[in-house]
Amino acid sequence: MSDKDDEMVVTPWEVRGKIDYDRLIKEFGTQRLDDKLKKRIYKIAGESHFMLERDLFFSHRDMDWVLNEYEKGDKFFLYTGRGPSGQVHIGHLVPWMFTKWLQDRFGTRLYFQLTNDEKFFFEPDLSYDDVKGFTYDNALDIIATGFDPEKTYILQDIEDIDLMYEIAVQVAKKVTFSTARAVFGFENSMNIGGIWYPAMQAVPAFLHQHLTGEKVPCVIPCAIDQDPHWRVTRDVAEKLGYYKPASIQNRFVPGLQEGGKMSASDPMSAVLTTDKPKLAKKKVMAAFTGGRDTAEEQRKLGANPDICSVFKYYTFIFMPDDKDLENIEKKCRSGEILCGECKQILAPMMVEFLENHQAAREEAKERIHEFSAERLRTEARK
Repeated sequence: MSDKDDEMVVTPWEVRGKIDYDRLIKEFGTQRLDDKLKKRIYKIAGESHFMLERDLFFSHRDMDWVLNEYEKGDKFFLYTGRGPSGQVHIGHLVPWMFTKWLQDRFGTRLYFQLTNDEKFFFEPDLSYDDVKGFTYDNALDIIATGFDPEKTYILQDIEDIDLMYEIAVQVAKKVTFSTARAVFGFENSMNIGGIWYPAMQAVPAFLHQHLTGEKVPCVIPCAIDQDPHWRVTRDVAEKLGYYKPASIQNRFVPGLQEGGKMSASDPMSAVLTTDKPKLAKKKVMAAFTGGRDTAEEQRKLGANPDICSVFKYYTFIFMPDDKDLENIEKKCRSGEILCGECKQILAPMMVEFLENHQAAREEAKERIHEFSAERLRTEARK
């Protein structure tokens, strides 16, 4: 791997290289999610969560303030999203699962933004029809994750522009091109739709107050690469009469191949939610591990789970019980278990997960109206 390949690049549209999360905290200006704050979350939620315990969510903005407000009786609402440029993969589900936990434990409303305008602006190979198709398809995955339909609203930027435009123009007027260029790296070749888009990304952080009149905090669970959007949003929030949105950031789910995060553009690096079980198993069995060159050497010296994609999937999703995770890590480091055997443990877990999720996706086709933003139009008219 060359130095260029190893160089860390983290933007809302590109993630590559060796990720240094301590450096990202410093460069992005977020705060580390420490044990004290985690304990406060657990106390109010009534239980802990393995993604917090394992530092999979590792960084935040203003979560301490949000908890202060919550304890005063001011409930927050949630906002997260997905850019529908292709099929959803397992890595996309990690922040969604945590968002669902927050919704369940705190009883909050969720605005889930599908940024189909963004993908049309930024992805030159996607047609308008492609984006529309992925928008519908990705919505099925959102619903299949299990969000509460009475408290979850899926916003499709293009279709629901009537709900969003009034806020977007107010945001756009407060953000200069020089600011957008500095934050997002826009060049002169960028189409004007892409330059406008960050105003749309800000809208759901303000939409609840705009529609209901309730000035309550917004919490955005997201991967750290999306943080630049919230910096711009936070810059204009108070000027427009809103609270600055808080956020809580997760690490990237690694790909099944060596290096990098899981990517739908690299078929063998990502298990898609629509993959057939046979294909998913094939991908798991071809995954990069921290094993030795020979079985004999591994039995003697053990393997390295720190760089193993299979172990990372146990950590992020498939082994929420710490005892199970510690047990398989011990067997790995001691050489008691070989990589092929470890993959054979993960494969049926992956298959079962996909079968359950795909069944929920099928049911979602009959339930998609339950999550429609149309209910917000009714609310706005009251």
